[in-house]
Amino acid sequence: MANGSTLKRAMKFKMLYIMLIPGIAYLLINNYVPMLGMIIAFKDINFAKGILGSDWVGFKNFEYLFKTADAYIITRNTILYNLVFIVVNLVVAVALAILLNEMKNRFFSRFYQSVVLLPYLISSVIIGYLVFSLLSAETGLMNKTILPWLGIDPVMWYSEPGFWPYILTFVKIWSTAGYLCIIYFAAVVGIDQEYYEAATLDGANKFQQILKITIPLITPVIVIMTLMQIGRIFYSDFGLFYQVTLDSGVLLPTTNVIDTYVYRSLLRNGDIGMSSAAGLYQSVVGFIIILASNYAVKKINPDNSLF
Repeated sequence: MANGSTLKRAMKFKMLYIMLIPGIAYLLINNYVPMLGMIIAFKDINFAKGILGSDWVGFKNFEYLFKTADAYIITRNTILYNLVFIVVNLVVAVALAILLNEMKNRFFSRFYQSVVLLPYLISSVIIGYLVFSLLSAETGLMNKTILPWLGIDPVMWYSEPGFWPYILTFVKIWSTAGYLCIIYFAAVVGIDQEYYEAATLDGANKFQQILKITIPLITPVIVIMTLMQIGRIFYSDFGLFYQVTLDSGVLLPTTNVIDTYVYRSLLRNGDIGMSSAAGLYQSVVGFIIILASNYAVKKINPDNSLF
């Protein structure tokens, strides 16, 4: 009986199921089939023997990440940068979304949505050149115009590692906050205006309305987006740390992260097994972290958890 009703229901919505086929096929081909490549992380790849025929080396490919003298530095930089990016991006993106929502002129609202989203669409190579045009020792705007105007001596930016945590954070926020802002803006727009009208009648000012209505009602979206970012805390924006810094060796103490370290190792050694091991390590750790974070959120408020 149950099978008959299931078949009848499937036939009723067959066009919807047919429309699902391209999406499911893309998901399988793009996300699941490549997972078979995880075997590379446990092999000493020899192209003459092929992937399956190459010698099995177990966890040997993982050792270089943990035994290298830079293991602490690249892990520290990756985690701390991502933690800062998550927190600052959240604050800036939510603030921008609220400001856009307060803009009543539809033309200017759409114009500023495009303006804040534009940096997200710019290639990291272009962003690297934009940053270089600001910080170049010979022709940069900072050294040639701004610093002299302030009475400060020119700075060799690409030789001073101490400045780059702040520079990279600023560039990251500038390039990604607009994308997150649009997501939060959509959530803010979906709030029923009757809540604000009732709050206004009760004498609540705009700041109180934001704290008591806007923030609580978009909290589920904030939690979901934050959990998704936490899941990639062991990954880093390769273009940001490689292109924007111009791969300057002097800056490595504050700009070297797991992704750039693996890339340099791959260029130097040509060992794709080590590169695959690093990618698998990042994925597994990220998966564990997102499970733990979601579990913590579920304990606090089940309605805000991801699953």
